[in-house]
Amino acid sequence: MTAPGTAPTGPWRVVVGVSGSIAAYKAPFVIRLLREAGHEVRTLATQAALRFIGAPALAAVTGHPVSSGLFEDPAAVEHVAVGEWADLVVVAPASADLLARVGRADDMLTATILTTTAPVVLAPAMHTQMWANPATRENVATLRRRGLSVIDPDCGRLTGADAGAGRLPEPERIVSEALAVLAGR
Repeated sequence: MTAPGTAPTGPWRVVVGVSGSIAAYKAPFVIRLLREAGHEVRTLATQAALRFIGAPALAAVTGHPVSSGLFEDPAAVEHVAVGEWADLVVVAPASADLLARVGRADDMLTATILTTTAPVVLAPAMHTQMWANPATRENVATLRRRGLSVIDPDCGRLTGADAGAGRLPEPERIVSEALAVLAGR
């Protein structure tokens, strides 16, 4: 991990978190862009994410196994090791459920977010009504107050025939904004 108070110069160590959203299919594109820019990437996926995209696909684009459970190897205390390894944590997509659970540390991804001292960037993806719901708005405000960066979702086509706010930003925007947060640290 980069020493506190110093900006890393790269290549950077990036944890890409993937939570349960149909937009999980875009996570490999985020990972690919980061790797093409020379950064080392590891992936943490929630169990719900793995219902949308398989661990082999994520492992193939990172070159590392995908971690998802706190109890796969409890003695390794992997969430601490990964949190300390990371220069940056990017969660794309960040579901409404994940936004509500970040402070609970009940899976590998949320425990790592609470452990790391690296910047955390969340890229939400959910249905418009979920994004506009007061509970989600309060969760986002709380996360921002705590120092996490939350990228506002795009407007556009969602699942099915629906369209509106809540669409996962394009991978290029996610990577650009996440690296800008790290560079500005």
